[in-house]
Amino acid sequence: MQGELFQVEEPAVAGLLLVPDSVTPAQEAELAARIDAAPLEPFQFGQWRGKRMTTHYGRAYDFSRHRLDDAPPMPEWLERVRDRIAPLAGMDPAQFQAALLIRYDPGAGIGWHRDRPQYGEVLGLSLGAPAVFRLRRRTETGFERRNVNLPARSLYRLSGEVRWDWEHSIVPMDVRRWSITFRTLRA
Repeated sequence: MQGELFQVEEPAVAGLLLVPDSVTPAQEAELAARIDAAPLEPFQFGQWRGKRMTTHYGRAYDFSRHRLDDAPPMPEWLERVRDRIAPLAGMDPAQFQAALLIRYDPGAGIGWHRDRPQYGEVLGLSLGAPAVFRLRRRTETGFERRNVNLPARSLYRLSGEVRWDWEHSIVPMDVRRWSITFRTLRA
């Protein structure tokens, strides 16, 4: 059933919600085209440039100044996506004031990280190809690790334990994929 909400069971990580088939294949193709048409630039982390192509709307974290800055307002099409998918994850769309579009060309991934603490809840829409969403958290003896399969067109929500205690990453893949990330802002 499209957009059916359920808690991820295996491997269980508190606070992780997964909604498979949250958009149709036709919507997925349209969203990928809209991301490609956006003003994408290589991800910038201080002086380092990543392989993934990104653009921000609403609010964006400036890694060189270590703070949130204003970004262009969300275009109407992106607000419509937010308004449609946030309820699938049990959230009020108006809470999500920051959006990030990403195109992962072949060979691009995203390293281990936790979203900046200025952001709260995180919604991610995975498009174009299935991916493995890797999770880890530090323990006294190393890392506890989990892998979650992200089917194409799936939506995930990070809140609570998985948002604050776990890092996540996606290894580079041989195919192109896209994602849209929406975030709430913390006071």
